[in-house]
Amino acid sequence: MASKFGLAGGIPERRVRPIWDAIDSRQFKNALKLVTSLLSKYPKSPYALALKALIFERMGKTDESLSVCLDAKELLYKDDSVLMDDLTLSTLQIVLQRLDHLDLATSCYAHACGKFPNNLELMMGLFNCYVREYSFVKQQQTAIKMYKLAGEERFLLWAVCSIQLQVLCDKSGEKLLLLAEGLLKKHIAAHSMHEPEALMVYISLLEQQSKYNDALEVISGNLGSLLMIEVDKLRIQGRLLARANDYSAAVDVYKKILELSPDDWECFLHYLGCLLEDDSIWKYFDNIDQVHPTKHIECKFSHLTEEMFDSRISSASDLVQKLQRDTEDTNLRGPHLAELEIEKRKFLFGKKNENKLLESLLQYFLKFGHLACYASDVEAYLQVLSSNKKAEFVEMLVKSSDSCSTSATKVLGQTTTIFKVQELTGNIFGLPVGEIEASAVKLAKLYCQNLPLSKDLDPQESMFGEELPSLISNMLVQLFWRTRDFGYLAEAIMVLELGLTIRGHVWQYKILLLHLYSYIGALPLAFERYKALDVKNILTETVSHHILRQMLGSPMWVDLSDLLKDYLKFMDDHLRESADLTFLAYRHRNYSKVIEFVLFKERLQHSNQYQAARVEASVLQLKQSADSIQEEERILENLKSGVQLVELSNEIGSGTLSFNEDMQTRPWWTPCPEKNYLLGPFEEISYCPKENVNKDREENMKRAIQRKSLLPRMIYLSVQCTSTALKASVETNGSGGDLNIFGELKFLLEEYTKMLGCSLSEAVEMITDISQGARTSESIGSDLVDWLNLAVFWNAWSLSSHEQWHLLNSLFERLILDRVRSMGSSDMSSCYSDVQVLVQIITEPLAWHSLIIQACTRSSLPSGKKKKKNQHSDQLSSSPMSQPIKDSIQSLCSTIQEVSNWLLNQMNTPEDEQVERFLSPLKRDEDVAGGPGQVLGVLESFIASSEESEVGNRIFEALKSWSAADTARKTVMAQQRVLSEFLQICESKKKLLEKLKQQISHV
Repeated sequence: MASKFGLAGGIPERRVRPIWDAIDSRQFKNALKLVTSLLSKYPKSPYALALKALIFERMGKTDESLSVCLDAKELLYKDDSVLMDDLTLSTLQIVLQRLDHLDLATSCYAHACGKFPNNLELMMGLFNCYVREYSFVKQQQTAIKMYKLAGEERFLLWAVCSIQLQVLCDKSGEKLLLLAEGLLKKHIAAHSMHEPEALMVYISLLEQQSKYNDALEVISGNLGSLLMIEVDKLRIQGRLLARANDYSAAVDVYKKILELSPDDWECFLHYLGCLLEDDSIWKYFDNIDQVHPTKHIECKFSHLTEEMFDSRISSASDLVQKLQRDTEDTNLRGPHLAELEIEKRKFLFGKKNENKLLESLLQYFLKFGHLACYASDVEAYLQVLSSNKKAEFVEMLVKSSDSCSTSATKVLGQTTTIFKVQELTGNIFGLPVGEIEASAVKLAKLYCQNLPLSKDLDPQESMFGEELPSLISNMLVQLFWRTRDFGYLAEAIMVLELGLTIRGHVWQYKILLLHLYSYIGALPLAFERYKALDVKNILTETVSHHILRQMLGSPMWVDLSDLLKDYLKFMDDHLRESADLTFLAYRHRNYSKVIEFVLFKERLQHSNQYQAARVEASVLQLKQSADSIQEEERILENLKSGVQLVELSNEIGSGTLSFNEDMQTRPWWTPCPEKNYLLGPFEEISYCPKENVNKDREENMKRAIQRKSLLPRMIYLSVQCTSTALKASVETNGSGGDLNIFGELKFLLEEYTKMLGCSLSEAVEMITDISQGARTSESIGSDLVDWLNLAVFWNAWSLSSHEQWHLLNSLFERLILDRVRSMGSSDMSSCYSDVQVLVQIITEPLAWHSLIIQACTRSSLPSGKKKKKNQHSDQLSSSPMSQPIKDSIQSLCSTIQEVSNWLLNQMNTPEDEQVERFLSPLKRDEDVAGGPGQVLGVLESFIASSEESEVGNRIFEALKSWSAADTARKTVMAQQRVLSEFLQICESKKKLLEKLKQQISHV
């Protein structure tokens, strides 16, 4: 960096270099001494001040840093003799950006450009500021000025990109595109064009305006020579021809591409789409949701006669057969997959020859069935078959694999593929329990038999049969779902843990274990498996859905806090720094990346997970401090009394949410974070279409985040209402309270109930009915905690109503004690979903109610130091709320005690006894056929009989280090930790209530 200094602000480089060296080596105290010495010699140097501000910022002294930045800014503004160089301004910009005062850096650059209007370097700095602010109009204006000043092509393209971003992001009028087109045409007429990226911008600009023929003329003319790779040029021409509805010409172009690149699957789909004059293909490839691309492409044939369809499909078949002949000695899958696509199109057109499609699928299996990709390759084609034909296809695969005498690895690959196809088609869901057990045992034997194949592989390499433990565990989970026999679930955990012991790099095992451990309440182990995924960068956004929801409903607040902090830090840093990538793309003339980076940032900014995490992080702070009203008020003050989150709620309601989670990595039994099939009874479903899970999520997620966003404000208003109402009731000259506070709380309650799908009066009626036993809690579905929150805040609004207090007490008692009684003596593994609900009730609505009681108690205390104790008693005695508060404290204490008793009963069971209870369903009675433990028996027998020479040292050591007892012990210890954390929360609540009871007992 030192080489760039020169005489920045008139300071010699030799004086500045040691300061930067100290900053780079993080010796900030030494750097501060050096910069202080420099300022004594150059007291009016903005650059020296900018360096000092940078050092303060790196030391975490943000206030001092901002103050020094403002001093430097003042010097720049008032002293015309001060040299305004880009290094001084860029250093200030770095600091001010970190301090979230980018507007000040922009104003400095704008001032400098005003003083030196022909300084290109300063103008580029100003453009960079506008890029950071995503101010596309000002980017455009600054870029045009630079273009006029320097006449360089890159500055014109900066302006054009800024215009495109206005249209894409700000939804500005498309007349701007005409302006950009005119500027480019004028430049090309005068100077031609010299960069391939510039040509791509020009074509994209014409495409945005649907000027496909104009774009074709451009690429077919002299400018087309800028594209050096022939296939790239052909792809663009094919796309433009198709969109101009010149399908016959597009077909010829795509045929050329396929001859040059026969494995180009996207190109084949384009070719077929053009051949059948079907434009639905473009919806698939233009899909902006690249996280969840559509797998099943719509096909439009209604405009084709049968003769036309037959003729065109026939020519496609001829091309595919030619491609297959040309690639006969290769392992390219594209030409063979193309045959399947043609058969599917025939099928969808109405020529339903299922047998022909089955034959093509079988031929593809014989050639590629040993590859791990086979099942995903054919998924779309299997879905058009009837259930009977799917079952028939599985039988065909079994027969064909039995007749093949190929190598051991191919047999293993084909067998694995058959079971994956069974799972994919839902065929396995229809099998009797005994057959599924037999299949799981068969796969376990296959896994053990083929372990020797991997003995010489590097630990980092994928093993042969690596997918088998995942398939086995899926079968065992399904057996659990159907029979509710916990042994199958325990066995699934054993299989995956053994697989992970042998090869610790398999992310599929970790994710399956994460969800299984979450389901049975061993959340510390689930969190451990999540951390072992080593999630970094953008995977933080796409993968964290696996653990976030479970942690939000748990008592593991320390781990949850770390998870939220890490997630929010990544997102905030990325959103803050994404502009750096955008400007880098501008500087390197990679204009398509400029658009991509900005649109990606927009997508991340509207992430449903990001918005939810922002709200949940604030609510977690409130939950952690709910036992101290003073601490709670401090947190609420930092949250601006909840106003910020109410604004966020309004923003979410008026905008759209993006869903960036990669749902394809989730197990079949929990296709999205809000759904878990295992929580309900077995339903005979044939297939769980994962790609449809996002369709109904947006509105539900919006409402859920909005409801949560209102909580901090409603907590604040409830405390204020309580204080106001109590003072009004105990003071003879009470004013009756601040009507604005009561009015706002009622308005928020009405908004809250709208998000629950009813009016406030209907909600109050529902709560009353449940409290009195006229309705069950099932009538409010999965939003139980939200309804309880509503009841708490409604009680705070109507504080003087004794009946309302009694109803709320009854509601807490009924909903908590019903769950405690239903759990009975069940162990954690079978009732963790109930434990989760209890955790949420006690840490949210009950915690907010205890805050309101704290506010009541505090408001009844003497307001002045000189008031005597007996006056305090008189005030409390005279308050009509004294008895309801006492009753509520007593009710909550006894209710929480019931929960604590259940937890203590669970925790007092000796560890060995818990381990034995966990393992007991796996112990087999040889006289009884079927049941859990068969797979584990296969694995344990193999481990006992395996020899090092057979499986290799690494696998042998892994096998000997694993035991079912150790896995069971780790699991029950993790469950105990969750119970212990929950018990601490309950004891803390009880201690608070006892303290409040003592305070009020003087009355």
